[in-house]
Amino acid sequence: MTARRAAVCSVLSCWLVSSFAFAQSPYPSRPVRVIVAFSPGGVTDIIARTMAPKLAEMWGQPVVVENRAGAGGSIGAVAVARSPADGYVLLVHSSGYALNPAINANLPYDYASDFVDVAPLASQPMVLVVAPSSGIGSLADLVALAKARPFQVSYGSAGIGSGAHFNSEKFRIAAGIEALHVPYNGGWRRSA
Repeated sequence: MTARRAAVCSVLSCWLVSSFAFAQSPYPSRPVRVIVAFSPGGVTDIIARTMAPKLAEMWGQPVVVENRAGAGGSIGAVAVARSPADGYVLLVHSSGYALNPAINANLPYDYASDFVDVAPLASQPMVLVVAPSSGIGSLADLVALAKARPFQVSYGSAGIGSGAHFNSEKFRIAAGIEALHVPYNGGWRRSA
């Protein structure tokens, strides 16, 4: 190939690539859905609902938050995995996203190939609390009670596979106790 012919091909290639780029509309050109993998009112939901108006303002497009709770976040993850891979359906999940493959070998999605991590949104501390009426005044008191009464001390979490569940199990194993796990339907539980 002559130098002139190579230059013409190079110019044509650049023109074709740039014309395709100019033909594409800017992202997003329509509303964006954000699927939260947990129930309304929990920490993951609050993060998504705090972020959504900022994204809508920045993008000039509506950003609609939708909760798809259950199965440690897997129901929401499946909804996003089965959506077109066009960036118009986003997933807001918790640490359960990384934990679910370890506890469920039959997930209906592949976290490594069905998703692209975009950004970490937040982190949160975990705390261990007991009711003041329990009479437990220290961590040592709690561990002693749980050892004396296996499976009679219970703990709640946002569901099986949630970060709270795994952190509690790590504590339970390290303390050498047996406790009853009470999975709630999400991170928010209103008092009756």
